[in-house]
Amino acid sequence: MSVVRREWGPLLAAVRTGLADRGWRAVAMTLGAVTLTALFQLVQNQPWGYQPVQDIGSVRAQDPLWQALLRTPLSLFVPALDLPVWGALAQILLVFGIAEICLGRRLTLLVAYAATLAGTMYARLGIALGPDSALGLPASDARVVDTGPSAAVVGLAVVVCWRHRAWLTGSLVVVAMVVEVLVKNNLAGKEHLAAIAAVLVACAVGEALSVSRRGRSAAGAGRGPEPRRSGPGSGA
Repeated sequence: MSVVRREWGPLLAAVRTGLADRGWRAVAMTLGAVTLTALFQLVQNQPWGYQPVQDIGSVRAQDPLWQALLRTPLSLFVPALDLPVWGALAQILLVFGIAEICLGRRLTLLVAYAATLAGTMYARLGIALGPDSALGLPASDARVVDTGPSAAVVGLAVVVCWRHRAWLTGSLVVVAMVVEVLVKNNLAGKEHLAAIAAVLVACAVGEALSVSRRGRSAAGAGRGPEPRRSGPGSGA
């Protein structure tokens, strides 16, 4: 039980406090994201809606870069057609909701976008490297649609675990994504790993900068105020 409290105690306390203080407003962005994802799913399954959704929110490595960058923000909310939409909605509600409470809306959106963009850019790099490289991808993956919400969900989960020192949970997320690639070596799995790598680098850099700032502040406080100099006009 102590292990559970140590692992999840700070995280659960932050979630409880956020919900108690603000109620549903604490996850207003998350509710909007769930609604938008459900709407995209509904529209893209209509005979008239598939192509418009593809045009505004589906990203492939074969697309021109400028077009992919324009579509990437909305691609976070376009669920995969070959997977149950309820899984995507549940992931967004849970992970985005916890992240919105613990990280704030702006940082949640920034991490979600960065993780998704990391997967998008990796796909282009992997195809350029080719299937003979350890990090490469076959040329056929250029026609595969990017991961949608899942890369953002994975990236947010890792950042939240890092922020609240839930090391075991964060490690399990990473291990699960590695196993996914080993079992089913496809574009989506490798994009998840690219998203994890990107957010881990960002977390490490942020931590290093924070430690450096604290060190400078402590050094400044330890020196104390500058001694007053005597001289003409000083009153000495």
